[in-house]
Amino acid sequence: MTGLDFRIHEIVEIGLIVVDQSRLMESIADPRSRKAGSGKDPLVIDEWNAKVKPRHIKTAAASAIKFCGYNKLDWVNAMNLKEAMEIYSKKTKNAIFLAQNSFFDWAFISEAFKDTGVEDHTDYHRVDLFSIGWSKSKELKGIKSYSLSDMCKYFDIDKEPMPHRAVNGARKAYEILKKLME
Repeated sequence: MTGLDFRIHEIVEIGLIVVDQSRLMESIADPRSRKAGSGKDPLVIDEWNAKVKPRHIKTAAASAIKFCGYNKLDWVNAMNLKEAMEIYSKKTKNAIFLAQNSFFDWAFISEAFKDTGVEDHTDYHRVDLFSIGWSKSKELKGIKSYSLSDMCKYFDIDKEPMPHRAVNGARKAYEILKKLME
């Protein structure tokens, strides 16, 4: 995003990991059901990342631009928001939205659906990693905060490379979810 306010700022990149939800729940209930081997997660159905051409870059916060690494040159071939949301809608049909701060991220996605007129086919449920982490605070001894970076550190997950790429955030969120559900 180009800032923190979904009414002013905009999406400049969308990344997602689509996971087989029923098999994820099975693997959480019975860790022996997880397949070892190739290193590729057998629960991941799809992975997608798209740069989105901003329409109002002048409203962007400098800190957000730095964080996400936005620059005109790397976004020359970016798609427009409607194209991105059409793909997103197809890829997330019946999926449950999960993010480190799902309220923040969903505000932008929801606004993008409204702005573009693309139909939202996701499940109406939202999962928030911060809330899950916080709810397990008695079990997670010594964690400093429930930020993505602190949870990665706590669970010995490699930190997200910078600048932030949307799909990297999705990958880290998925890795943390699996750890939180163990």
